[in-house]
Amino acid sequence: MTQDQPYVGLLVTCLVDSIRPEIGFATLKLLEESGCRVSVPESQTCCGQPGLNSGAREESKPLAKAVIKAFRSFDYVVAPSGSCLATVKTHYPELFADDPEWLAEADDLASRSWELLSFLHDVQGWKPKRVEYKGTATYHHTCSGLRELGVYQQPLALLDQVHGLTMVPLEAENACCGFGGTFAVKYPDISTAIVTDKTRQIQATKADTLLAGDLGCLMNMAGKLSREGRGDIRVFHPAEILAGMADGPGIGGSGTAKKVKK
Repeated sequence: MTQDQPYVGLLVTCLVDSIRPEIGFATLKLLEESGCRVSVPESQTCCGQPGLNSGAREESKPLAKAVIKAFRSFDYVVAPSGSCLATVKTHYPELFADDPEWLAEADDLASRSWELLSFLHDVQGWKPKRVEYKGTATYHHTCSGLRELGVYQQPLALLDQVHGLTMVPLEAENACCGFGGTFAVKYPDISTAIVTDKTRQIQATKADTLLAGDLGCLMNMAGKLSREGRGDIRVFHPAEILAGMADGPGIGGSGTAKKVKK
């Protein structure tokens, strides 16, 4: 590593840290492969998304300020989550709209913040090399990543270069999975109806693997597939596939991605 390489702060996210740390390790590997120096600030906290989702704006401000402080020194801030990154990039400036001092800091952080897959593709121009995944996958485009960050083609372009991986289209690929952060807690019946439609569409593809760029969505869909007796459908974050690290149990199954031997 050299000092002229981009210095990236990894926003791990709460769910990745507590539920699926493999995504964090895969993210770190990909960022380093793309030529970045990476650090994970120990002082980072929850970004405040659950509170903001519930309308608790004032209560979310201390968390937002803690995240802003933790990531002041980096060239870029990257997260493997469209929803958490959208909170930082889109909603922090809105949150501090009436506070000029913190608004300036929020705008600065927003300008340096990227969702992982768009960062690899759009900023670093990174491409996977000698990565193989033998399977057929379908892709769910998450609401925050797609609508708030414009992440659509980037993950598909990267996955298209994985040896052995066949991508198949998903009906209503851009429709909500029903998670929606605290929405699933406040409106469980509506959430269940939405995810039931989603799992029906997933199973109709005949794919053996489901991919999406947000762990909350993945957990919601994997949980419903499991309850429907379809734990055989493997569920991964695309970072795990691209890093060649999807060789253990997935969120809802198991997969095998590995480096192709030279």
